[in-house]
Amino acid sequence: QVQLVESGGGLVQPGGSLTLSCAASGTDFSRYMMGWYRQSSGKQREMVARVSRGGRINYEDAVKGRFTISRDFAENKVYLQMNSLKPEDTAVYFCNANYISGLGEVSDYWGQGTQVIVSS
Repeated sequence: QVQLVESGGGLVQPGGSLTLSCAASGTDFSRYMMGWYRQSSGKQREMVARVSRGGRINYEDAVKGRFTISRDFAENKVYLQMNSLKPEDTAVYFCNANYISGLGEVSDYWGQGTQVIVSS
């Protein structure tokens, strides 16, 4: 059974830091694009950061310079280091694993989400 389990969310003051972790299990994730998405109240889910199996990284413009995504292939984990947090970073953060085979078959998995609240 494929599982993505996030941890590390919580309440933090503006300007503070948090590190989110995602532990993946149940399949070989080395082929997968791994990423973090977030969804705040009344808004659509958006990509925050993602890292390909080759190590290519993309960030949403709003988090560039503040967030860092990293990946541990040996442990099947992906992390999101979040610094200089702002109230607008408040959201539920989801871990995602995505793979498209050479035949176009899509495998797409989501974690249950972890809440991040940035407030004084």
